Amino acid sequence: MVEDAVVVSGLTKSYGSVRAVVGIDLRIAPGEVFALLGPNGAGKTTTVEILEGYRRRDGGEVSVLGLDPGRQRARLKPRIGIVLQSTGVDRYLTVAETIAMYAGYYPHPRPVDEVVDLVGLAEKRNTRVLRLSGGQQRRLDVAVALAGDPDLLFLDEPTTGFDPSARQEAWQVVKNLAALGKTVLLTTHYMDEAQYLADRVAVIAAGRIVAEGTPETLAGRDTARATLRFRAPDGSPPPVEVGGPPGPDGYVRVEADDLTAALHRLTGWAVERGVRLDDLQIIRPSLEDIYLRLVEGARS
Repeated sequence: MVEDAVVVSGLTKSYGSVRAVVGIDLRIAPGEVFALLGPNGAGKTTTVEILEGYRRRDGGEVSVLGLDPGRQRARLKPRIGIVLQSTGVDRYLTVAETIAMYAGYYPHPRPVDEVVDLVGLAEKRNTRVLRLSGGQQRRLDVAVALAGDPDLLFLDEPTTGFDPSARQEAWQVVKNLAALGKTVLLTTHYMDEAQYLADRVAVIAAGRIVAEGTPETLAGRDTARATLRFRAPDGSPPPVEVGGPPGPDGYVRVEADDLTAALHRLTGWAVERGVRLDDLQIIRPSLEDIYLRLVEGARS
């Protein structure tokens, strides 16, 4: 049986009278992209820093790649890569020189050219850091973290402040890492980012994990009540049993516990009367809807 990359049991951490982390349990499989979601002050950063070995826990058990980061940080450090929100690489080195410099700190680094290709900077290999765009500099941050060929990569808000194009490029880098079998622990405030990248997500609020699962099934998202939304032609409002009159925006909404049955009733009525159901949509709660509900519930 393959050992989990991260195992956390009963993790606690307090700062004076403030309980930042309150009994967290967590498992991350090897090769998994795992997203940790939560509002500021929820305990997300504290948890990640404990896993990285940069902060001591008060209680609980933690294993990262089979090592205790609180007691075996020196052995763990060469096996992990960390991408912070901001880094301080030398602006006057080239891309290749920067990666080579950091690779020299590790006993078994990944070849520089492989790292350059992996993060999509081959055309900028000999370009100085100060001439890179913001998105390219972020890719270089990931390259630095990959220089030592880590088994586990921590990505802290990797696309904050990016324009849509740069975000897509950064997402592709993460997909490339997953294709290599790297384990990735991602923290982000962007729900679409978690939806696109993560195999599983956990929501942390008030120092506790309040939900965990795939982006599609988190907190019952896949079985939540659906809404049918459509425009009916003027003068042809459907009967109450299949939707009733339209709202102020001109759309008819049908709340459905049984989506199949609701669609059958609605389309049957439309076909029988020759009515077009323009802009027919099936809407389920988004990942952001579920996240906001979980966070609000933790506060109450």
